[in-house]
Amino acid sequence: MVDTLIVGAGTAGCLLAARLSADPDHVVRLVEAGQVWGSADSIPREVLRADLMPIGPESPWVWRYRALLAAGGAAPDTVTELVRGRLLGGSGAINGGYFVRAPAGDFASWTEELRGDPLRGDSDWSFDSVLPAYRDIERDHDFGSAPGHGATGPIPVRRVTDPAPVGVEFTSAAAAAGFAEIADLNAVHGASTGFGPVPCNVEAGSRIGTATACLLPALSRPNLSVSGGILVTRIRFHGTRAVGIDYRAGEFSGTIEADRVVVCAGAVESAALLLRSGIGMPAQLRELGIPVISEAPTGAWFSDHPEIGVEYGLDIGPARPGVPLEYVLTLDDIEIRPYSIPFTPELGIHRLGVALMRPHSSGVLRLRGADPRYPPVLEHRYLSAEYDRTALAAAVDLAGDVLARIPGARIDSIPRGGADSAWLRANLGTSQHLSGTCRMGVDADERAVVDPRCRVRGVSGLSVVDLSVVPVPLSRGPQATVMMIAERAAGYLTS
Repeated sequence: MVDTLIVGAGTAGCLLAARLSADPDHVVRLVEAGQVWGSADSIPREVLRADLMPIGPESPWVWRYRALLAAGGAAPDTVTELVRGRLLGGSGAINGGYFVRAPAGDFASWTEELRGDPLRGDSDWSFDSVLPAYRDIERDHDFGSAPGHGATGPIPVRRVTDPAPVGVEFTSAAAAAGFAEIADLNAVHGASTGFGPVPCNVEAGSRIGTATACLLPALSRPNLSVSGGILVTRIRFHGTRAVGIDYRAGEFSGTIEADRVVVCAGAVESAALLLRSGIGMPAQLRELGIPVISEAPTGAWFSDHPEIGVEYGLDIGPARPGVPLEYVLTLDDIEIRPYSIPFTPELGIHRLGVALMRPHSSGVLRLRGADPRYPPVLEHRYLSAEYDRTALAAAVDLAGDVLARIPGARIDSIPRGGADSAWLRANLGTSQHLSGTCRMGVDADERAVVDPRCRVRGVSGLSVVDLSVVPVPLSRGPQATVMMIAERAAGYLTS
């Protein structure tokens, strides 16, 4: 019998498996839909390289989903392809290595969502409560001895020391526009406005996530097993208690029994699995022929970071970045990203990402059918809130002002009269930071799927531990916070 069965060997699942299996009497099994490897040496180099993101059309390492970003009304809809990692390490194994913590203000909002008092921090998810987990995860080579930082954790953190020319020009322009430099974007109670180098979980040119840093060193434990190519079709229940999973592996179908199931499949697949297993709104489940186990608003709310792509011309030396994004400029809930890698083969054309980090718009996820081979429907509903349209338009103007201070920059792509809704929609993309499909909340919160300890409400023996539980939009990219959530959940599951 398996004590804990973990579904999904992504950022959260790998860390959780390593933590739980540290108890030699606790049997842990980790299953992953994609490919897994037994050592870092056997992982393909294109997966490890920090200067590459192996998510192109031919990549075998990703899930692909059609996402409706914004309904067009009289104009065409804005549609894109969402990609998520389908391999050992999950999306953290194919991303840009961005490792910035969520700031204290996010956890004040999180605390309020849990009916706590953000001034007292009376919540397991206040900033003071989560800071030790952030600290324990990292091995910060630049600020490890600073207050609130870690120097002995499994995840190496570094900032660029030899920036690409595009980063040098952008930071000079940001300084000329009056912004201060923030040397440490992960500083406790640090400045929220300014520009600075992005902390990255990169070492010797390779991404170092929880798969390589936490899971692989633990594989020699006899109480830990990891299997790839396992597509979980549903969670099995005895009454309302989770007792295992059904799965497919190629042409083979099987069952794994477990005393406890923890879903770490990411914000898309975790929600889809709960829905296929009968945890959702009864009317919608019955339409698809899915027996209802427990009523829950699974997938009824999610957040993501809308991103406007701004192209500009600049004849500058060849890029030699170690990571795709070396610097960011932050202001309120805006993050401006001067990408150091090209998005087009045309020489001299660069890209700036203008992202809204605390959008008021929210999206919805729902199933197309009970078969896991049918990807779920994703509707982001970007730009549906007036605040979001106004904030993004102002952010594009700010980006144009900064770019105009770069000698020789050509910024014809930004409309001179300001960015209206049609222009925003035409240039709209997503940061692919989807969260909140299984949002956390207290018993009185009708929007909640899991409780403050990540346990699925209305059933027993089932938890969700990944970005899908986050109840508020995060002001920074999610990777460091996903690790923090898994670190916290490991404590809950062993207490």
